Amino acid sequence: MVAPPAEIVRTDDGGTAMVLRRRYPDPVEEVWAAVTESERLGRWIGTWTGEPREGGTVSFTMTGEVDAGGEVDEPTEVAIRVCDPPRRLVVDLPVGDGGDSWHLDLTVEPDGDGAVLVFAQSLPDGERNPDVEAGWNWYLDRLTASLHGGPMPSWDDYAPES
Repeated sequence: MVAPPAEIVRTDDGGTAMVLRRRYPDPVEEVWAAVTESERLGRWIGTWTGEPREGGTVSFTMTGEVDAGGEVDEPTEVAIRVCDPPRRLVVDLPVGDGGDSWHLDLTVEPDGDGAVLVFAQSLPDGERNPDVEAGWNWYLDRLTASLHGGPMPSWDDYAPES
């Protein structure tokens, strides 16, 4: 599968972000549910527990890596920066042990009878990372499969060549 290329854009704070867009024939509310409800999220990336609210945190367990030959991650505390249902979710997802986080911004926009998901991740120092881009393309295609009951894509079709 050939995923659409990411755009690299300037952000309001002068940084850069990788932006991926996906169009779905589904209504905004359906796409929103697939990216925010724990059970639905668990079909393609992972689950969360806790009391979700803007300014709060949830405990997120990434499970999708198992389908790429990885393991279920330990739960991590994800900070919810913005939650404006059913349109926008902004979170900080901790990565690694160094205290770094990925700033993720998801916007669901109406598009005719369907919706467009705009996924943005801030890039440290503007660096483009082929592994990260491939990973998010894979996950967003898993989201598509979960919305439509299709087969999950194989990581081997996305993994950048070494």
